[in-house]
This record gives sequence, C-alpha cells and structure tokens, in this order.
Amino acid sequence: MDNFISDISGQQFPSEQRILGASIRQPIFKLIKKEYPGFSKDKYIAASELTRFKETYIAEFLKDESGQLSQLDQQVINSFKENKVISASLDGDNMEPVSVGDRVADKVAEFGGSWTFIISFVLFLIVWIAANIFWLNNKGFDPYPFILLNLILSCVAALQAPVIMMSQNRQEDKDRERARNDYMVNLKA
Repeated sequence: MDNFISDISGQQFPSEQRILGASIRQPIFKLIKKEYPGFSKDKYIAASELTRFKETYIAEFLKDESGQLSQLDQQVINSFKENKVISASLDGDNMEPVSVGDRVADKVAEFGGSWTFIISFVLFLIVWIAANIFWLNNKGFDPYPFILLNLILSCVAALQAPVIMMSQNRQEDKDRERARNDYMVNLKA
C-alpha cells in the first residue's frame, strides 16, 4: 500500500488521503497557514487532518454569524469529527411510529382531496335530490329544502375538517424535519 507523509504533522497516511494544498478552499487554506505558516499550495495534507480544519472553520464561521452555536450547528460540526453522512432518510426511518388514527387521518385526507371523492359526492347529491323531488314527488324521506341532507353535509364537514388538519399537522412535522435536514446538509457542504 502506498503511503505519504503529511506536510502538516509529519505523520504517514495512506495515499488515498493525500490532498494538495492548491485544491483546498481559500478560507480553509488561510486557517491552515495561520497554524502552520510553512504550508503552501504545493504541499500535501491528509484528508483526516483537513477535516479538523474544516470543522474549525465552520465553527468559527457560525459563531461569527450568529454569536453562538445552535444544537443543529453542533451536530454538523460533530458529523465532521465522526466523518459520517449527515443526510437522513425521512420516509420513516427516524420518525416516530405512526398510530392507527394517524394512518386513518392520512387516508381520509387523501380521499377527501381527490377527484373520486368530489365526483362521488356530487353524484350522491344529485341522486338524493332527484329521489326526493322527482321520484317521490317531493314527499320523500327528505322533501325540499332537504334538511336531512343539510345535516349530513354539516356532519361530513365537521368530521372531515379536523381529520384533514391532523393529517396536515403530520405533514408539517415531516416538512420541518426535511427543512432541518436540508439546513444541516447545506452547512456541511
């Protein structure tokens, strides 16, 4: 296995970790130069050593910008230390288990916001009105002005609205987690 000696620490590292000084971003290069004045664009640093400087640069940058490090900022910095991927799967891996009520709310919201629901409900209304006016000569089980139909429509609306709101709240939580994840990925980039 081919190794190289870092111009920063003088230690030996695998050649896959070798990074030329010229390929390092300028702000991080300046940080390295501040600590190691002899480091130049034609010298080499190990990737693991560079990670420490990246971590320091990001911590200083975030502190300068906001005055303190938030918990999210600290997680990003820790991901540099541990050299781990920061993005997470948001399709349920790290989300809490979904209850039966949540699944029902999602299904009701999905169906209530579909063309199938709209068309079937319009057909139901047409059949209801036609049955009571034409077929039963306005002497049916719900004659005009359709008080029973109004009651049914009010009940459907009263039940459907909170269920849809529950589903929207769950979706909002997922969106918030995605935004948090995007922020952390952007910081690390």
